[in-house]
Amino acid sequence: MTFQKGFIWGAATAAYQIEGAAFEDGKGPSVWDMCCRRPGFVKDGDTGDIACDHYHRYKEDVAIMKEIGLQAYRMSVSWPRVLPDGTGRVNEKGLDFYDKLIDELLNNGIIPYITLFHWDYPYELYKKGGWLNPESPEWFAEYARIVVERLSDRVKHWITLNEPQCFIILGHYDGIHAPGLKLDKYDIFQAIHNTLLAHGRAVETIRQYSKLPCEVGIAPVGNTYIPETSSEKDIKKTRDVMFACFEDNLWSNSWWMDPVYFGKYPEDGLAKYERWLSQIKQDDMKIIHQPLDFFGCNIYQGVRVRFSDEKPLKFEYVKNKPGYDQTAIKWPVTPEALYWCPRFFYERYGKPVLITENGLSNTDWVSVDGKVHDPQRIDFLYRYIKELKRAAQDGVEAKGYFTWSLMDNFEWAQGYNERFGLVHIDYTTQKRTIKDSAYWYKTVIESNGDVII
Repeated sequence: MTFQKGFIWGAATAAYQIEGAAFEDGKGPSVWDMCCRRPGFVKDGDTGDIACDHYHRYKEDVAIMKEIGLQAYRMSVSWPRVLPDGTGRVNEKGLDFYDKLIDELLNNGIIPYITLFHWDYPYELYKKGGWLNPESPEWFAEYARIVVERLSDRVKHWITLNEPQCFIILGHYDGIHAPGLKLDKYDIFQAIHNTLLAHGRAVETIRQYSKLPCEVGIAPVGNTYIPETSSEKDIKKTRDVMFACFEDNLWSNSWWMDPVYFGKYPEDGLAKYERWLSQIKQDDMKIIHQPLDFFGCNIYQGVRVRFSDEKPLKFEYVKNKPGYDQTAIKWPVTPEALYWCPRFFYERYGKPVLITENGLSNTDWVSVDGKVHDPQRIDFLYRYIKELKRAAQDGVEAKGYFTWSLMDNFEWAQGYNERFGLVHIDYTTQKRTIKDSAYWYKTVIESNGDVII
């Protein structure tokens, strides 16, 4: 059995990680522009000022996508490139760039999937309180309207937010991502709620202003749990844990996604987080709970869990064996995550699953023959896609797969020290070298996954 007819194969990027041109053509600063200038915030003092210079080299990059055989390209739009102040004045040169990029993709037979927000929050809005400001959902809706009005005569596929758990928890609670804050839980839960409201307002806006019939989703990341055994008891308990709320864990899948898909926060979360919650207005959940067409999944790893017989949700993490398989960024290699995570999300929310990110950081370099040989990436992708295929065979409606990433890029606080791409970037010369894994991925696309058995 293969993937369904019409299954989408693509690769993904984010604006700040590849575009560069951080201060060109009227673009405003983002919180990442700000944090890159904070000593010690980004490894080696790296910045996204130039990154992959995609802003100037997009035609070359689209030609590479075509050579690889990509059917679709998941990209993000830079909010401060379009609205330098976050609201109000529109930067036409910024919109022109995305106009030209969309046209170039379509002229090469590549379907654009646009993510409206992938972490580069406008600095001018950060100074007004950012996601803590009660007006932030309306700011986001205004930005969404401008982008949709301009591009939706050609773009049909939209994603509102990428990994809201990361930009809120890592950026506002742990302080290791932009804007580098360490807020208390009272503020964090308010920021979460405003972010979910922003998602809902964006969905309303996309559907109201889209010139073409459209598909809309969100791309969360959360905790992925893998049962230690395949017994029905362990599977059921693992599913329960996937959607349980824990007082010491703000990454709960249900806390972030139940409001989006069910229109309510989970009861166990309300009980555990009650003392930190602000009043939820009467219409808030109606705004958050908008009809969506798919469930985006960003999945890189999972953790195996073992259960106690005494208590229903008493569990422990199964310790990795000594010398366990891991990627260059020290994440464990757990292909089963691409089976269990789509399965559990599909069973709970009933929406087609789109893998919006999956891949690995590897130790890639240009060999003496001028090529980039990355057999580990090929092996990694093979193992993970095989598990997604198994999920599809077991009844999960798998819509598509986007590998992360199209090209090596600025990896946030890790700077240029991690290489996730199908295409190698020499950051000094900006030379692109297509890796072996990209040519292998082309065979996967051409066979609709049949080469993976």
